[in-house]
Amino acid sequence: MQFLSRIASRGLFQRSFYSTMFDTQVIKVTPEHFTFQQSTKTDEFARQNATSVINDDQDQSAIDKAVAWLKKGEAIGIPTETVYGLAANALNEQAVSKIFAAKNRPQDNPLIVHVSSIDMLKSILPDNKVPKVYVEIIQQHWPGPLTIVVPSSPLIPSSVTCGHPTVAVRFPAHPVARSLIEACGFPLAAPSANSSGKPSPTLATHVFHDLQGRIPLILDGGPCNVGVESTVLDGLRNPPAILRPGGLTYEELKKMRGMDRLQVYRKDFVDKDLEMAPTTPGMKYRHYSPEAMVVLIDRKAGSPQAFEDGFETTWKEQLDAIRASGVGIAKVGMLRTTREGQCTDWETTFAIDDRTECISLQMGRQGHPEEVARGMFKGLRELDARAVDLIFVEGVPEEREGMAVMNRLRKAASKVFEV
Repeated sequence: MQFLSRIASRGLFQRSFYSTMFDTQVIKVTPEHFTFQQSTKTDEFARQNATSVINDDQDQSAIDKAVAWLKKGEAIGIPTETVYGLAANALNEQAVSKIFAAKNRPQDNPLIVHVSSIDMLKSILPDNKVPKVYVEIIQQHWPGPLTIVVPSSPLIPSSVTCGHPTVAVRFPAHPVARSLIEACGFPLAAPSANSSGKPSPTLATHVFHDLQGRIPLILDGGPCNVGVESTVLDGLRNPPAILRPGGLTYEELKKMRGMDRLQVYRKDFVDKDLEMAPTTPGMKYRHYSPEAMVVLIDRKAGSPQAFEDGFETTWKEQLDAIRASGVGIAKVGMLRTTREGQCTDWETTFAIDDRTECISLQMGRQGHPEEVARGMFKGLRELDARAVDLIFVEGVPEEREGMAVMNRLRKAASKVFEV
């Protein structure tokens, strides 16, 4: 019984409860085969309104298949630069419902709408005009890992916005996603392509593991080069606020005109009403959690050696405490960073004692939060696949991409310690 309970919790029985079963196809596409030709229009968004050129017949065929499924109202897995997305026609309420069903996503968790041009963005705005606060930000940072909160229009189903008068919109930089949306001719709603609450997928294999049989197609565009979800900016607020840290850093946004008073949710302010009825994903529910319990060991200001000593002491104390409570721990996982010049092997294994094995994975180098962002979800999923019973994760400074990393780790963790 215990074995059956464990594999059920890991998602192996979930597909039998989904009404539509597919023989999920995974098709490889090569991002380098997708290029973009700049628009001849001499407007302020000429770069963003570039059109795609697909330079390979097999990749063109893959896009055609994806478009066909999306036009039938199905949801499919697609690569983006942040994480893999579960995409469906954002203007079709029935198609959107299939995202919620495939992910087992709560109905009050809004979706992000993805566009492939500013012309497409304008088409879903009530007055077809980009809010002034976003114009320079879009010119500088779109396409890219940035989502903006804009007024919604009647074209957007209420299931996307959860009844709010605003909608979150992103223009992905990944050439496959961008080309696909353009080929569809309609925007795509696309949360992360994982089972709701689990670590976000940064490889097509992650999507297949979670959603096999629930969706007809996954486009495999290789690993995501950002590795965490997009930053969500609400520039309609006064002062403007980052509602979810992500791939575009606070430091970069702060440089933009009108962003001098930029705040970060939970760091600079809280809003219980917003948290209970969020306007964007990632605010209300626990996210990013593997099957194993996650213990986050965060760092206070201090020397690197003091943290190393504190990390070592804390994980051993916590392991002993969990064992003392009667929980059997046969395999421990760790996610660590490495100092410059240290060994950068992805995996190190060692015996804690004669009862317990440890698998330690490297997320990236200290001082390189962009590497840690790419390695975090990959590491959590790898340790889950290795069936560890407990995961200790090293915290990182909340600078640049480190702010997004710590946002995700705090949501994934059952316990947090500072050393």
